[in-house]
Amino acid sequence: MHWLLYVRLTLLTAGTLLPFFWMIVILGHRRQRNFERIFFFLCLALTFFFGSSLLALNAGLYYDAVPGGLERFAWTFLCLGLWFIPPLVIHLHIEYANLRELLRPGRSYRVGILTAYAPAILFSFSLFTALQIVGRPNFERPTLVLGAFFRAYLIGAILLAVYWQHRFADVAPDAPQKSFHRTLQAGFAGLAFFLFVEFLAPRFFSALLGQSIAAAMFILVLLPFCLLISNVERFNFLQIGRQRNLIFAVFGVFIALLYLSLVRRASLWVEPYLPPAASAAILLFLPLVFFEPIQRLVGRLLQDTAQKEMDVVYRLSVQIQEQARQGNLRALVGFIETRVKENFQVEDAWLEILEPKLDLPLTKRVPGHGDEAVSIYRPGRLNAVLTVRPHGAMVSGEAIAALKFLGESIGGAMDMCLVLEEKLQLERELAERERLALVGQMAASISHNLKNPLGSIKTILQVQMESPELPGNFRQETQMVLEEINRLSTRLNQLLQFSRPEARAGAGAQSCNLAQVAETVGNVLRHAAEERHVALQLARGKGEVRSAIGEESANDILSNVVLNAIEAAPSGGHVRLTLQCTGKFCTVAVEDDGPGISAADQAKVLQPFFTTKARGNGLGLAIVDRRLQEAGGSLEIKSPLRDSRGTEIRLHFPLAKEQAG
Repeated sequence: MHWLLYVRLTLLTAGTLLPFFWMIVILGHRRQRNFERIFFFLCLALTFFFGSSLLALNAGLYYDAVPGGLERFAWTFLCLGLWFIPPLVIHLHIEYANLRELLRPGRSYRVGILTAYAPAILFSFSLFTALQIVGRPNFERPTLVLGAFFRAYLIGAILLAVYWQHRFADVAPDAPQKSFHRTLQAGFAGLAFFLFVEFLAPRFFSALLGQSIAAAMFILVLLPFCLLISNVERFNFLQIGRQRNLIFAVFGVFIALLYLSLVRRASLWVEPYLPPAASAAILLFLPLVFFEPIQRLVGRLLQDTAQKEMDVVYRLSVQIQEQARQGNLRALVGFIETRVKENFQVEDAWLEILEPKLDLPLTKRVPGHGDEAVSIYRPGRLNAVLTVRPHGAMVSGEAIAALKFLGESIGGAMDMCLVLEEKLQLERELAERERLALVGQMAASISHNLKNPLGSIKTILQVQMESPELPGNFRQETQMVLEEINRLSTRLNQLLQFSRPEARAGAGAQSCNLAQVAETVGNVLRHAAEERHVALQLARGKGEVRSAIGEESANDILSNVVLNAIEAAPSGGHVRLTLQCTGKFCTVAVEDDGPGISAADQAKVLQPFFTTKARGNGLGLAIVDRRLQEAGGSLEIKSPLRDSRGTEIRLHFPLAKEQAG
């Protein structure tokens, strides 16, 4: 029947072109992932199978007697393509299961790969036997020539595909993907059924069903490739949904090539009535008649694409504006990177702020070939770059245009966030000053009401201690009371010191020799370290280190930090004090080998009145941080250092102008 012959020609042509289409898409996409690589080789095997069958069928129609070399060539590539289809089908499903995290890494993955390829290798003699066949090859039913083992192997591979498609449907994140996998499951099940019937009763199958069922099997084989084309846009399969330009370009080239093939074939059909050159010219210019409908169709597609991208930009801009109103630039940068990555379906996205210089963590990325950068510039206010990295070779043109529009919105949002952050910082500083003023009033009142009575009590007790008639037990208890009075006086002094800013004649007018102050503090606290059996080590620098801070403030800062380190170090431990000058700062590092500071406590230790000590008041490090900020310096905590122990506090003192210059 001639209509079955035309159906067979059509299906073999589609079977050759559809896998070849996806091979070109994968090559253009250029994503370095095993799944795409295996999918490429599966498409290549199917192209060999369908292309060789098509070549053999066309050769039979064209030649009265097909040349032996051509027939042998087609048969060789048909067998090679068909032989590697089962292991590649299994391997492809294993890779997809691995991407969906349905396989345990390691052993399960290796067992799956062994299951896929071991039978094809062990029974390769069947392939060699089929390649060396004498006589006319059976192009219509090559599985019979490859043997019973291969047919069982092929059916087993397809049944595994049915199982995995069922698993993929169960874990699909949305309805379209679930429907996609269910359809593939049904298609693979139908194909396995037809192959099983052919395997059990080949003569009955051939006589009763014939070429119509063979055509149905071809349709089931082509079903996944057709579904891929329709579902790429729906749920971004293979992460190429954003690369519409790649899909359209490959599709357009294929349509053009098919039309040129049609022109050649049609010119041969009408050769008895019209010269081939004339008929080819007519057919080549015939598409001009459809120029206007095609233009309208393309215009509608481009308009819909642009509208979708602008909707994404609008929604994302609203979300970014809402986040910017929080006045937290660090959170806004992370929010922008996450949302751009999700909405534009790219592999990575990052925002780098060049101006103003901000204390934000920057992740170093190696520039990629397909990366696209969008400039975000606000004269005098902001200079930043938003970079996106696609999954494949490039970012689509419509996505780049949408990102540029989004860049304008991001610039305004970041500008607003900076203004709000500055405002919130001023409000926090004002609230802090008001709070400290209240603490100062309270401290002054406490000092007035307690310090004089404490001084009187201390004087009376000291006079009693000088009396030789004082009993020994009373002398010991009196000494304890004196120590407690001294401790209370120290706490009152710390409270007063924290509640008022450093008294300076002029901003930046004071300076001191930081190396000398560090040595003085080390000598003063060495006795306290020896009492706790802690070794206090000081790395003395060469020469003078002038810092833009008063000597009294520097002494208070270093004394507080070194004393804390001595108290934190265990018996037999070490405390190290080192100085290092870089740029405009001198860093004094105080390191101990104590238990360290937990991550949760590191965020609180600089807050006033927070302490982890049983008898501490939580003002030591708060005073240190305050004094450093008043001088233009900063404090940095690093803990743990090694073996989950140890703390290093780095004090960054500003250098005096003459030293920095």
